[in-house]
Amino acid sequence: MFGGDFFGGGFPGMGSQRPRGNNTRYYEILGVDRNASDGEIRKAHRKLALKYHPDKAGANADPEKIKEINEAYEVLKDQEKRRLYDEYGEDAVKENGGRPGGGGMADIFDLFGGGGGARRRSEPKGDDIVHRLQVKLEDLYKGTTRKLALNRMVKCDQCNGVGTKSGKTFKCMVCNGSGLEVKIKQLGPGMIQQIQSRCSNCGGQGYSAPYEDRCPTCSGKGLSKERKVFDVTIEQGMRDGQKITFHGEAGYSDPNIPPGNVVFVVEAKEHALFKRVGIDLVMEKKINLVEALCGGTFYINHLDGRVLKFSPPAGAVLKPDSWHRMDEEGMPIHGRPMVHGNLYVHFDVEFPDSLSEGQRKAVSKALGGPGTSSADHMVDDEVEVEMSPVPDIQDELKSRARFGKEHGAAYNSDDSDEEGFPRGQRVRCAQS
Repeated sequence: MFGGDFFGGGFPGMGSQRPRGNNTRYYEILGVDRNASDGEIRKAHRKLALKYHPDKAGANADPEKIKEINEAYEVLKDQEKRRLYDEYGEDAVKENGGRPGGGGMADIFDLFGGGGGARRRSEPKGDDIVHRLQVKLEDLYKGTTRKLALNRMVKCDQCNGVGTKSGKTFKCMVCNGSGLEVKIKQLGPGMIQQIQSRCSNCGGQGYSAPYEDRCPTCSGKGLSKERKVFDVTIEQGMRDGQKITFHGEAGYSDPNIPPGNVVFVVEAKEHALFKRVGIDLVMEKKINLVEALCGGTFYINHLDGRVLKFSPPAGAVLKPDSWHRMDEEGMPIHGRPMVHGNLYVHFDVEFPDSLSEGQRKAVSKALGGPGTSSADHMVDDEVEVEMSPVPDIQDELKSRARFGKEHGAAYNSDDSDEEGFPRGQRVRCAQS
């Protein structure tokens, strides 16, 4: 199981199963065992053909029986057809055109690039196991390998998945080999309900070993428990939602059905400083007013442990809400780890809440002071008003919209937002 108890002790593929077609009738027609050799099959066919042939059998002649015998022999004498029949039953052989290489519509799909899809779609497969794998941004930047374990079912080594000591396969007597059990429920006078479910005796496999012939290792199930450890490689530059697939590693639910895949889905965790945008990285850097006006040296701890050191050009001013780019310091491109995106730094300038009189005079003197005196703004109808700070303009607009509605004013927060008020920085990165 992953991460201790990820699978809760359960096993893959225990959901709904596609029932296999009949894969015992041909052996019964020829009167041979499922493990019969090619020679035994030929001998049985010849014997039955003589017994029922119109020219040899006289009163026992049966053309329909001969047709059945030949049909069974045509499948079981061919190794590929026999394998297909043993695994998937009569329907699979007939859908495949009765030929190992395909046939009918399957060949047409191959001809026009379908890749034999008609045949492959008919083949059952066990359920996939999907596990979401949380990965830190540092690991997506540098790459890493994680070890994760899974409890799964595999074919029993002792009986090779047959479930018996003799190596024979016995059809389940409860479901008659279909893997499905039908129960009748009385709902009322003259009313019944038919319920179809997985066979309780064979678990939907269609066969069940007699007690005296059961494999002691797997108790006749044909499967045994195994703990498998996977080395999951997180490659540099992988994206959120990308899949890492281990084909055919999900374990068996039925010895005769190929197992599904184990699929790990990358789930990128949020980082405290950086935000990923495609192949680029974005971050926010808080600086004070002195640093914005006078410059300085800044440091950034990068995802691979390096410390990036940078300074603005002499005399440059870092304006509030400005953006700066660092080439080739973003995420590596998946499959091309030597190529990187960019790192974008958003500067957030923190202004002081207030200035002392001495500080105000010093700043005014350094920057040349106000361009005009207050006397230049004196008019006859001037009114002195107070100004107060607004911590969050978006919250302010919502509050004013509610106020307007409560007082019956034609006030729309969306219109006001668009026509005059700044939206501000909607999506902020974490701050250094």
